[in-house]
Amino acid sequence: MLPTFPPSKADKIAAFNPNDPAADNGQLFGLPFNFDESAVVLLPVPWEVTVSYQPGTAQGPKAILEASAQVDLYDAALPHAWQYGYFMLDISPEWSQRNHRLRPRAQEILRYLEKGKTVEHDSQLGWTLEEINKACDQLQHWVFEQTHTLLKRGKLVGVIGGEHSVPLGFIRALSTIHDSFGILQIDAHADLRDTYEGFTYSHASIMHNALQLGAIETLTIVGLRDYCEQESAPIARQPDRIRAFTDGAMQERLFTGDTWDAICRDIVQGLPDKVYISFDIDGLDPKLCPNTGTPVPGGLDWPKTQYLLKTLAESGKQIIGFDLVEVAPGNDDWDGNVGARLLYQLCNRMVQTQL
Repeated sequence: MLPTFPPSKADKIAAFNPNDPAADNGQLFGLPFNFDESAVVLLPVPWEVTVSYQPGTAQGPKAILEASAQVDLYDAALPHAWQYGYFMLDISPEWSQRNHRLRPRAQEILRYLEKGKTVEHDSQLGWTLEEINKACDQLQHWVFEQTHTLLKRGKLVGVIGGEHSVPLGFIRALSTIHDSFGILQIDAHADLRDTYEGFTYSHASIMHNALQLGAIETLTIVGLRDYCEQESAPIARQPDRIRAFTDGAMQERLFTGDTWDAICRDIVQGLPDKVYISFDIDGLDPKLCPNTGTPVPGGLDWPKTQYLLKTLAESGKQIIGFDLVEVAPGNDDWDGNVGARLLYQLCNRMVQTQL
């Protein structure tokens, strides 16, 4: 159910022409609405400390915000979606600074591990690892507090990363509001490692950590194509709780005459009534996100992604929240442009399920 809005919002809607070029107002999608007038509030989290390959995802929220002014606001499934209001909170200077300070120190640990050594052999690196794990724990508590407050105020909420570890606090916050829900994870990776490279809250451990929450009924991974033996074990052991639609298996169905519609219906049918979307942009074909931290060949193209989200939104199930993570701008605007358009789709489909 959507929140009510102050009367001033009606005046802004009447004065706003969605066909005009976006206003240079620093607001998401160039929309004229403030926090109180917006149904959906986005929390940006500029964090990439545990990324194990290419950096850049900490700049994802800023890149998406800047590119969002180029997004046309018409959506055939929800023509006046923009009127509900989408608002991004300010990017935290504190967490940006802590990320900037700790990322190089995490890289020291990664380089040490790549030499076949462990941090137990170096007391200084052991202290560094402890400091990073403490900061990651503090981050997920901060995300919890921020998103829990937004939920209590009746907002629909999305988190924008940053690396994939950042939504854990939000998933925890949702678990205090909803007795049970499922996660739809679109991702090249399973992220089911029990810690990775010594980091308790690693980007590669987000779903392992989320599954410890009793409210998580099921995890459905779509686009999976790069995972380890340790991650395959819980998938095989808990087929009723963890479903994996690997990229290879989905492509094989298409090659042998099945349809994308049938695959999407299989994905959505197995989801519970309440769904959280965790969208790692590397679930897409890397031609759509070449600068993401860990790109993998294969993945969903844009029409397939839109159709999957459309199928979910029209299924009668409710999207209770989402994250969009691992967008890294690189040296051009491409990743930010794709990320901004994907963010608009996620916002629209979440709103659609509230109507």
